[in-house]
Amino acid sequence: VQLQASGGGLVQAGGSLRLSCAAPRLITSTYITYKMGWYRQAPGSEREPVATITSNGVTNYADSTKGRFTISRDNSRKTVWLRMNSLEPEDTAVYYCSADRDNGERYWGQGTLVTVSS
Repeated sequence: VQLQASGGGLVQAGGSLRLSCAAPRLITSTYITYKMGWYRQAPGSEREPVATITSNGVTNYADSTKGRFTISRDNSRKTVWLRMNSLEPEDTAVYYCSADRDNGERYWGQGTLVTVSS
């Protein structure tokens, strides 16, 4: 499964970014069965979950991102987004999108770097 993530960059604290992750090679009927998500990994830290969304739109967020980040998906476009508001320097990390199959397999995108300056 090929996942193409984009949208990272440098932003000042308090700013916003929107990350995108597309799965162009998946057929739609397969894409809609995947739970999509975003994870992040800061230097020297473990990769951690940020937000997930099921095929029917049920979302889940890490406590540190609740109220600031919004995950959404468009199954017809085979794309998931992460809207990040009120960014903090602690949000600096490489962000990875993920696709989870029902059998537990997980696929990763290539990662996109988000840097938040203070």
